[in-house]
Amino acid sequence: MLDWLKNITKEHPEFWKEYLSKFENKSNRYVVLSTEKTGLDTEKDVILSFGCFAVVNDNIYIGDNFEVTLLQYKYLHDNGLSNEFIVESKLTKLGESEAMETFLRYIGSATLVGYRIDIDVEIINTALGKMDCGRLKNEPLDLEIMHRRLHDINDKQFTLDELCTLYKVPISDRNSASEEAYKMALLFLKLKSRLGLK
Repeated sequence: MLDWLKNITKEHPEFWKEYLSKFENKSNRYVVLSTEKTGLDTEKDVILSFGCFAVVNDNIYIGDNFEVTLLQYKYLHDNGLSNEFIVESKLTKLGESEAMETFLRYIGSATLVGYRIDIDVEIINTALGKMDCGRLKNEPLDLEIMHRRLHDINDKQFTLDELCTLYKVPISDRNSASEEAYKMALLFLKLKSRLGLK
């Protein structure tokens, strides 16, 4: 609850100060975020890969994307897990600190969009905390909450595949973080339009 007190006198890295300065102006850019993670424990689990696409003015910008595999060898070793997918991945591979710094430069002050985005944001905040940074300042938008608000549903949860089926977004058997981010971007555009968001 008093996390902000820990950061009052702390000297933050330069890239964090640069990130914070981007919030002086409101962005009209959305970044649809998907992650592959080792689990859902926001304190103990780690991100294995990021997949992101930008959405501006109701358009998905394929060229404005972010894809990276995080080198989490220590976590995998300590937990007796295989690192085979990291070795085989054709994506850019970065250590956690470098990946977080690059991710912050990519997202800037954009609104973050995702499915159950709160979990991704908290895992990212845990990683940023290890780097003497604060918490993400980006506004989050959750696809499931958008759907529930549209239909005034409070007592039911929906999987991402259920939402995609409801809104006729194609579902793939094989999903990387980027493929999932693209699918979520299509879903976001449909929900955004129906909710009348700018």
